Amino acid sequence: MDKDELHKIAAVACALLLLTTAVAVAQQRIRLWEGTSVHARSVTLEAFLPNNDGHPTPAVIVCPGGSYCWHDRETEGYEVARWLQQNGIAAFVLNYRVQGIFQYVTHSRLIIPGRQHPMMLQDIQMALHTVRLRASEWGVDTANVGAMGFSAGGHLVMSAAEQWHNDYLSPLGIRVTESLRPSFVAPIYPVVTMSEKVTHKRSRRALLGEYRKYRRSLRDSLSLERHVPADCPPVFLVNCKDDPVVDYRNSVLLDSALTAQRVEHKYIQYRTGGHGFGASPVKGTAECRQWRDEFMRWMGQMLSGKRG
Repeated sequence: MDKDELHKIAAVACALLLLTTAVAVAQQRIRLWEGTSVHARSVTLEAFLPNNDGHPTPAVIVCPGGSYCWHDRETEGYEVARWLQQNGIAAFVLNYRVQGIFQYVTHSRLIIPGRQHPMMLQDIQMALHTVRLRASEWGVDTANVGAMGFSAGGHLVMSAAEQWHNDYLSPLGIRVTESLRPSFVAPIYPVVTMSEKVTHKRSRRALLGEYRKYRRSLRDSLSLERHVPADCPPVFLVNCKDDPVVDYRNSVLLDSALTAQRVEHKYIQYRTGGHGFGASPVKGTAECRQWRDEFMRWMGQMLSGKRG
């Protein structure tokens, strides 16, 4: 057998190995509300599980952004999940309820309320409950189930961290047997305020509804900077000062509120990177893409602190 044939065999073997790996990491899709009274077939969890050799691993529920109107599933969902999986973390991409593009463009919710708060919070609480309930099946450490969200998804995961005392599941007939408190959250270039001048108005309208967006009390209740509890889970916060979509001062407000409550957190503000880079190896800038390594370091320090 000559060298050319050996090279061909090696190439075929590599291709087969890559194919096998691709099959092994393919996501498992779970319909979160199946078997319940909630009619929301579109709400799913897609699992990306690492090979943990039988050792329970941390888990992250990934919430893509999209102004509470749609989902950026690839850059802020699947790419994030694959990156976490490659780093030994179980990832679950959450397809939570959003307003919908048609509803946003046509303002149809002036007539039919459609999907709005608190449905999104119900979805993430159900995701947290499900991952912990099925932890042994998925090899997950129940003490380390967190959430990571981007843009509007960042608002959602931080809302889950602030409102975990509020059980949105029991009124729906769900028997809650697991903690609804995320072990940690990572809002990345998040929407934060629903009340201040730097509000991302598209997200606010999509989350609250055509009429309810004018209700001051509701806007206040979902302004994250106003409701950080003293027992808030640890927070990893990232944004860029040149963000053209969500004003960078959203994260500054949240950082100040976390600091005032002495909540364990890390805030990184990059000069450049814009918005919507997710875990992409090419989007944004070289500066902002450092956040992935920073997050892994932060996770490692947090986990070692827990073990210590």
